[in-house]
Amino acid sequence: MLQVRHSDSRGKANHGWLDSKHSFSFGHYHDPEHVGFGPLLVINEDKVQGGQGFGTHGHRDMEIISYVLSGALEHKDSMGTGSVLHYGDVQRMSAGTGVRHSEYNHNRDELVHFLQIWIQPNQVGIPPSYEEKNFSPESKLGKLALIASSDGRNGSVLIHQNAEIYASIMTSGDSLKHELKEGRIAYVHVIRGSVTVNGIHLKDGDALKISDEAAVTLDQASAAELLVFDLPK
Repeated sequence: MLQVRHSDSRGKANHGWLDSKHSFSFGHYHDPEHVGFGPLLVINEDKVQGGQGFGTHGHRDMEIISYVLSGALEHKDSMGTGSVLHYGDVQRMSAGTGVRHSEYNHNRDELVHFLQIWIQPNQVGIPPSYEEKNFSPESKLGKLALIASSDGRNGSVLIHQNAEIYASIMTSGDSLKHELKEGRIAYVHVIRGSVTVNGIHLKDGDALKISDEAAVTLDQASAAELLVFDLPK
């Protein structure tokens, strides 16, 4: 089964300092048709104005992944971690028993644009932890680069769920295929550009839910950057 999630149908929240688009129910936005997909609960596309950010707030028992698209995102947390993330950086924070953190854009002249992703863990009550890795454009060009997994293989960040996240940058002529094992589902989120996924044309901000299919096929791309989630049902 294939179900398209068009960009312009996403939930929207504009707070002045923050312009956010929600692929799934989040905060004051609720859509009974889009309350997560398997353990994937949140994909927020956030744009934060210069000199603004998310004040210190708490999470627990959640895998939180940030995928930075442009600008510089400063992170601080109660584990003592401090970092500034740029394009290509992937941050994983396992909230576990509880963590408090803040995210801020100190550059007054430039937006921070990033995806905030939440995945429900398959373990609760674990100690909170933090990890970040950089994935260059070259590492994603014309291929599916593993950026998050349950075992941290191939240089990916480690998440506490039987899930995998792949990132790709595709140009004209590229064709990719990702096999799905029995009992697995997939979610493809197009960050920018356009690409055909399992015969369906998608553009920036669009997504596709994939279930009861043998594979994810990607072709007919035009300057596309995308994420592929391989998930348990």
